[in-house]
Amino acid sequence: MKPRPTLLFAGALLLSGCQAATAQQAPSPYSTRFAVDAPITVGLAGLSVTGLYLVQQKHVSTEAELAALNRQDIPKVDRFSAGWYSDRAQVTSDAFCYGTLALVPALLSFDPKVHGRYGQVAGLYLETMSATAAIFTLTVGTVYRSRPYLYGTEGGSKRHGTIATDSFFGGHTAHTATATFFAAQVFHDFNPGSAAQPYVWGAAAALPAVVAYFRVRAGKHFLTDNLVGYAVGATVGVVVPRLHRSAPGYDAAAVPAQNFTDSLVGCGVGAAAGVVALHFYKKVHGTGVSMVPIQGLSVNGYAYGGLMVTRRW
Repeated sequence: MKPRPTLLFAGALLLSGCQAATAQQAPSPYSTRFAVDAPITVGLAGLSVTGLYLVQQKHVSTEAELAALNRQDIPKVDRFSAGWYSDRAQVTSDAFCYGTLALVPALLSFDPKVHGRYGQVAGLYLETMSATAAIFTLTVGTVYRSRPYLYGTEGGSKRHGTIATDSFFGGHTAHTATATFFAAQVFHDFNPGSAAQPYVWGAAAALPAVVAYFRVRAGKHFLTDNLVGYAVGATVGVVVPRLHRSAPGYDAAAVPAQNFTDSLVGCGVGAAAGVVALHFYKKVHGTGVSMVPIQGLSVNGYAYGGLMVTRRW
C-alpha cells in the first residue's frame, strides 16, 4: 500500500483508540436489525450485479469511432488529461483503493468502543459499501463516456474493451471516499468530542484525493469524473451511518454535537497534506527513484504494508 496518507489514517485511529481505552464502554449509537439491513444489503448487491451486467452489454468502440474522438469536444476543465496513460499510476491507485477498503474495518476494530459492537459496525460497513457499488455500477452501465487514454495512442487491447467507455464516474475514488468517510463518521459517533477528530477527518479527506490523482494520471478518469466520485462516496459514507443513528437508549442530546468546523479544518489540512505528498512523489519520480506499494505476511505471520523505495544507479 502507498504509505503516508494511509499511515496517517491508521495513526489517527489507533491514537484515538488508545485515548478511548480508559473510557467506560458506551452503548452503540446505531440501531440495526438483521431482518431489515440484511435484505437491504443483498438488494444493493443485486443492483450492483445488474450494473455489472449492463457494463458487459455496452457497445465496444470500433476503430473508426476511436479515430473520430476529438479532444476539443471535451469540456475545458477535463481537456488537460486527454491522452494520458500510465500502468504505474493505475497500479498505485489500485493499491491505495483496495488497501484502504481492507484497512478501514481492521483499524476500526482497534477502537475499544467499536470493538464491542464490531459485528454491527462491520455489517453497516458492508451495507454502506454496497450502496456506493450499486450507484457506481448502475451509472457506468448506462452512461457512455470515453476514458482519457482513448484520446491517445496507448492502452493496447484496453482500447477495445467494454469498460473503455466507463469514465463516468470515478469508482476507485468513490469507494475509497466511502470507506474513509464512513470510518470518520463511525469514529465520531462512538467518540463524540474527541480531540482526534480533525486528524481522522483530515486523513479521510486526503486518501480519496490521492486515489483521484493517480486515476487521472493513469488515464482512467477525467477530473470531473473523480470530483463526482468523491462527492458520491463521501456522501454515502456519512449519510448511511447517520441514518442508523437512533438506537434505543442512545440519547443524542446527551453527547457533544458534531463539530463540523473541526471536521472541515481537518479535511482541509488532510487535503493539503495529500497535495504535498503528491508533489514529493512527482519530484522523486523523475530522479530515478521508484516507489512501489507492497503488502504481505512476515515470517511470523504478521501482516505488513508500506512502500518499497528503490533507486537506479
